[in-house]
Amino acid sequence: MVLGFVFMMVVAVAAVHVYLWHRLVRSTTRRGRLRRVLTWVLAGLGVLVVVTFAGTRLGVGHWLAWPGYLWLAVMFYLLVFLVVLEVPRAVAWALMRRGGKRADAGARVPETVPAGASVPGSAPDAAPVAEAGSDTAPVVDTALVAEAGSDAVPAGGSAQATDMSRRLFLGRATAAVAGVGALGTVGYGVSSALGDPVIEPVRVTLPHLDSRLSGLRFAVVSDIHLGPLTGRGHTERIVRMINSLRPDVVAIVGDLVDGTVAELGPLARPLRDLESRYGAFFVTGNHEYYTSKGPAEWIEELDHLGVRSLRNERVEIRHQGGVLDLAGVNDINGATMDDGPDFAKALGGRDTSRSTVLLAHQPVQVTEAARHGVDLQLSGHTHGGQIAPFNLVVPLQQPVVSGLATVDGVQVYVTRGAGFWGPPVRVGAPPEITLLELRS
Repeated sequence: MVLGFVFMMVVAVAAVHVYLWHRLVRSTTRRGRLRRVLTWVLAGLGVLVVVTFAGTRLGVGHWLAWPGYLWLAVMFYLLVFLVVLEVPRAVAWALMRRGGKRADAGARVPETVPAGASVPGSAPDAAPVAEAGSDTAPVVDTALVAEAGSDAVPAGGSAQATDMSRRLFLGRATAAVAGVGALGTVGYGVSSALGDPVIEPVRVTLPHLDSRLSGLRFAVVSDIHLGPLTGRGHTERIVRMINSLRPDVVAIVGDLVDGTVAELGPLARPLRDLESRYGAFFVTGNHEYYTSKGPAEWIEELDHLGVRSLRNERVEIRHQGGVLDLAGVNDINGATMDDGPDFAKALGGRDTSRSTVLLAHQPVQVTEAARHGVDLQLSGHTHGGQIAPFNLVVPLQQPVVSGLATVDGVQVYVTRGAGFWGPPVRVGAPPEITLLELRS
């Protein structure tokens, strides 16, 4: 699977860069030194993307992460803008060629022939070229002169030069529009990704919720993605914002880290300052299984930080005399390490008269949750698409992109996540911390 993913990634990156070369280099330059230099630069950027992916996954070359991932974002939006511009570009080229042909046809300027001269190719008994005493002869179409073998008119050289100029102008204009659009979009996306998460207040009504539990508040956060592009300040800000909400329960719904405890332990330590009435809880995401040592070391580290991991298990939340079952299941990817989700273990044998809230990293896990009578599932994973228009692709894999929805009779809330993965860019999906309040 890993080799297959790497192969597909290399092929995709190569294909995109070939297209970018065609539109940004070949269509904007003439043959020569500049074209060769730009070709090598673009090839180097393609290699940078592949090396960045491989390096961050292997835990090496973290210094490449910033330039590599930023170019990945710029590359993607250059592709999007250029593809969108293909149709108007083709229309503009057709109009320019039509206008050029008309201009070329109208540029045949009448020429004069000296008095007494004969027109090449004319009949022997043709009328005199000029009347007696005339200084000039009647006008003669230069096309006829050219057809007669005259070299007075260039054989299309100027037309070809004009055609090339039109191509260069259109190519450069298209590249400029795409470049400005891509850089502007990525700039906006960086400021969104690195800025404060949005606090999303959500009220969820559970039909069977004990009225004494009405008003119970969850601070839900997911996809923090501590890694080479985040610092300790990223965690401190999230903790500070969660504490300001004064929640009853904190739910961290997977994808906390992109590395080992040895690499990222200091970045996670602010989590010990989380404040809530009934505690902070965590379930694994797919990225916890991408680390070289698996999630076990992070489970232990979080325990030291006061965050309890729910590993296919549940706890009781007692609030104002009422009881709520809070359950958590491992991520689907855990199955690759014999650590997958076990809904029967987490939800079996419970009092079905109680409402149950399930923490499960991926929204698609709701299908199994529905079979066990769960009232509400809290998930992340999707990042809300993170970079538009990827939000249009997410539904191919997940039933919900972001927000509250009902799937198979179970309400699911999917948070966009407080961090980012890959490029430090968010477009159309700002980072989020959710304040979710239960209502009976």
